[in-house]
Amino acid sequence: MRDRILALLGIAQKARAIASGNFLVEQAVSKRTAKLVIIAEDASANTRDGLEKITYYYKVPVLTYGTKETLGHAIGQSERSCVALLDEGFAAKIRSQYVTENQSEE
Repeated sequence: MRDRILALLGIAQKARAIASGNFLVEQAVSKRTAKLVIIAEDASANTRDGLEKITYYYKVPVLTYGTKETLGHAIGQSERSCVALLDEGFAAKIRSQYVTENQSEE
């Protein structure tokens, strides 16, 4: 199941609907272009805290998913601790898939 979210991230990257890396993600959030932020499970506490504060302030949904390696690989880049979805359609599909996965694990 995990592959579906990562595959959607890859498609979103090809559609240029992703910002990746801490600086670009924070910039997308503050410019209100980020529709969803995904933080890697193994991101540092400082990265996680900073992103959670800014996304809370701007009311952007956040998911913790995958590792830095898997997020980077999914978008054809080196390790990434976070990515932002810039398209509401991709963001909604990933949120939906995330909920589906978590319900099936219960």
